[in-house]
Amino acid sequence: MNRFDYVRPQTVDEAVKAIQSTANARFIAGGTNLVDLMKYNVERPERLVDITRLPLESIEERDGGLGIGALVTNATVAYDERITSRYPLLSSAILAGASGQLRNAATTGGNLLQRTRCYYFYDDAMPCNKRDPGTGCQAIGGVNRIHAIFGTSDKCIATHPSDMCVALAALDATIRVAGPGGERTIPFAEFHRLPGEEPQRDTTLAASEIILSVDLPDEDFTGHYTYLKLRDRLSYAFALVSVAAVMTLDGDTITEARFALGGVAHKPWRNAEAETFLTGKAATRESFEGAADIVVREAQPQSENGFKVELARRAIIRGLTQAAAGTPQSQSDKRIA
Repeated sequence: MNRFDYVRPQTVDEAVKAIQSTANARFIAGGTNLVDLMKYNVERPERLVDITRLPLESIEERDGGLGIGALVTNATVAYDERITSRYPLLSSAILAGASGQLRNAATTGGNLLQRTRCYYFYDDAMPCNKRDPGTGCQAIGGVNRIHAIFGTSDKCIATHPSDMCVALAALDATIRVAGPGGERTIPFAEFHRLPGEEPQRDTTLAASEIILSVDLPDEDFTGHYTYLKLRDRLSYAFALVSVAAVMTLDGDTITEARFALGGVAHKPWRNAEAETFLTGKAATRESFEGAADIVVREAQPQSENGFKVELARRAIIRGLTQAAAGTPQSQSDKRIA
């Protein structure tokens, strides 16, 4: 590792000032991703700003919903009674990711800021536009089985790794942040970026901004939801494709449906046209197939991940079927019916 300065502010204002004062500085809390990146020589911060003493460790009622502080651990969120009873999709998604030990350390804010698990990004001997802009993307035409099929550019085809974020996308969460200009909120759909011409930028956070909380809206999807995660092995693997789905029904008619995909894009992937298509439709396989077809017609697979197109289609159908039936979690992540 490179040598770095270390500070531990006591307030949010102090944290913002501390990150401002050094060009190449990073916030650190659980460190489950950043420390790995430092060990691999991918991140070389000149200053670490330890935010673990900031007052951001609570889950609070907010505007009829819940506000989850940036320092609340993934384990706390997953098992909090308010989350499991009012936002069970979020609990399911978190429990589908990582190990118990990692969930005990990883924080809500840190989960949002995870970097990609692209092989080339982690190998500092290889060119990578995300790690070193302008050097090229070796995954394009290279080993790209786990890479994106939606929203790619000729600069980057990496995927976002979080399970939690896929659920937050389907739940229409908002992110509350603070920076030199004060506080603001960011709709979850606008928080993560597609790679475009600047793949090194994962989010729309401005320089020196810090995440304060993730806010969940006052909505009830407790009856019809599911989180389906498909991966190479059941134990602690990143998703090849995942689906977070919620809906409301009036009898057999869908009055609202939302679903987000993980493992297929640089951010949790939603398709507004497909969701609108489902509104007013009967909750049948035919309807779910129609929504899935709308989504996958935009797919642009790479040389080794064409299988993800059909995998995503089947996962959408199965995820929506489970949500409509009130089946919250797949019992077999490895098999697609």
